[in-house]
Formats: sequence, structure tokens, C-alpha cells
Amino acid sequence: MGFEAFAYKGLETGSREVVSHVVRQDKILFVFESPLNPGNEEMGQYMMKHGDGVKDIAFHVEDCDFIIKTAQEQGAVIVKEPWVERDSHGSVKYAVVQTYGDTTHTLIEYLGPYKGLFLPGYKEPLFRDPLLAKLPKPGLNFIDHVVGNQPDNEMVPASDWYQKCLMFHRFWSIDDKQIHTEYSALRSIVMTNYEETVKMPLNEPAIGKRISQIQEYVDYNGGPGVQHIALNTSNIIETIVHLRARGTEFLMVPDAYYDVLRQKLKTAKIKVKEDLDRLQELKILVDFDDNGYLLQIFTKPMQDRPTVFLEVIQRYNHFGFGAGNFKSLFEAIEKDQDARGNLKVMTPDGRAKAFD
Repeated sequence: MGFEAFAYKGLETGSREVVSHVVRQDKILFVFESPLNPGNEEMGQYMMKHGDGVKDIAFHVEDCDFIIKTAQEQGAVIVKEPWVERDSHGSVKYAVVQTYGDTTHTLIEYLGPYKGLFLPGYKEPLFRDPLLAKLPKPGLNFIDHVVGNQPDNEMVPASDWYQKCLMFHRFWSIDDKQIHTEYSALRSIVMTNYEETVKMPLNEPAIGKRISQIQEYVDYNGGPGVQHIALNTSNIIETIVHLRARGTEFLMVPDAYYDVLRQKLKTAKIKVKEDLDRLQELKILVDFDDNGYLLQIFTKPMQDRPTVFLEVIQRYNHFGFGAGNFKSLFEAIEKDQDARGNLKVMTPDGRAKAFD
């Protein structure tokens, strides 16, 4: 996907328990971690239950102590109280708080300018692939939002947690009357921080004829967790051309979607700059309102379990989350669900029932 090795922490740097590989693309940083020793209970239990997934979403904060004190007063579980790590490049304060399921938030506060590569304890990567520079650059810029799936009736408590413990507020919401297909439905609330720079959508399944992709996620993840990470680009056509050339697999959207889209755009107050034929060829979705539009596309799951996937998104004065595309997205995912044998009949109590 165009990320390159950025920093490393492991046996060679003095980390005896956990190895961390940091990859970077513009402002996007992913840290991939594994246990080094047999019997690492915390990581072992997590991976046995959830498989490969997003364990932690880190936030850069201005006052770690205040946030932790406020969260604790509101009933949050503090996984690790604030602590400081130092090296020759500066000092950084951390704390870890529990959010939905086994997901955590690491709070990172720089105690003055930090002049190191990444964070204390990290060094240059041991190896940089010389072939990466010769591949087409996807041009992904920053994390747009991170979506967390919840079991039925747990979305509102999760949104309340962000409101009480991290002082977030509601930014956007939809219910199952707006987002549904013939078979399944969802409800969604988007939480954001005071400055509205961090977006955390929360989804839950709604009762439908068959198991929704939200419920499928919850079943295979063993509870709530991060469903997808949306990555923002300023040129989605070029990005998707390059990502496809590098081997990224995306969900397929039926051509009928674009027939409907063309009809809707005839009476729309906005004009899509991109060539619709090109968008159709690349299977990029379009959502719009009276003020602007967004372009988005979703990868297939990034691992064997049908859990975490990625989104690529480009915005033109549109701050929604593709509600107009949820039905098309659901239908595309339902095709993959059916291939996995998971598009099962939903009983009134929310359980799956096998069918021929």
C-alpha cells in the first residue's frame, strides 16, 4: 500500500519482550507489534481471541495527566497510569486507557520538542526494501477516521463513554431506517473531539432478515473492535490506480450503482469534477449533499478473518461518512459474506439460523 519502514524497536535496540515495526506514509503511522518470548500472556490472549487486528489507537494530547484524571473520575479503566520515557532526543509522557472491548487508546504528550526519529527507544529500521522506491506512489496523506463496530445495543454506551471520559461530542448519526438493504441494517454515531480533528464512528447491527456485516465482524472478532481505518488522499483516482497496480484488492460495486448515480447527479446542486466513467471503471463510490461530495472505496479484509479492512477517501467540502453509499457497500459486502457462508438468516433474538 505504499508504506515504507520508518522506525524499529526490538532485541537489537534493547526491547526484550515486544518487537515493533513502524511504517509510514506522509502523516499516517502504523505500528505492528509481536511478542518476542513464548508465553506472552497479554498479546497471546489478544491474538487467540481476535486474530490480527487494531489493538490501540494513539492520540497526541496536550495534557496527559488532566485527560487521565478526568477519564478516571468518569469511570474509565486506566490500563497504565501516566509514565515518562526519555532518551538523548527528549522526553515523552504516555498513558493508556481502555475503550470498547479490548481496544485501548495510548495518550502521547511531548514534554518539549522531541528530536528523535519517532519515540524514545526506537531506532532506524534494520532493513529498507530497495524495490519500494521503484513502485508507483499511492499518495495517502492522513487518517480520516477510525470506525469501531459494537454488538447490538452497545453503540450508545460506547458513544457516552467518549463523551464522558474523553470529552468528545456527537458529530453525525444515522439509524437503521436510513441505512438498510433487503437483508441487513446498521445504526451509526460519529464521535469527535472538541476541535473536530479526530473522528471516531461507532456502528452497531440492526435486526434484518440475515446477519449483517457488522454482526459478522463482531462474531469473528470476538466482540467489539476496530472495523476499518479510513485513509485520506487528495487524488483518489491516481491513488486507486497505483494501489491496484501494487496488488490491493477492493470490494466490487455493480454497474447498476453508477446508472442510479448518474440520474441523481442530474438534479444535484453540485458537480462531480471527476470522469464518472473512470470512477465506474475503478469502482469508486460517490456521496454528496448540496455543498459538496466525497469519493470512497473499501478494501477487502486485510487478513483471513472477515474483520479489519481499510478505506480510501477524498473529500470536496463534504464532512459526512458516505451514508448514501452504505447500501451499496453493504450489498457488496453481502456478496462476499455469502461466499464465506455467513449471510445467514437472522432470528428475532438476533441469532443466526442456517439455511440452504
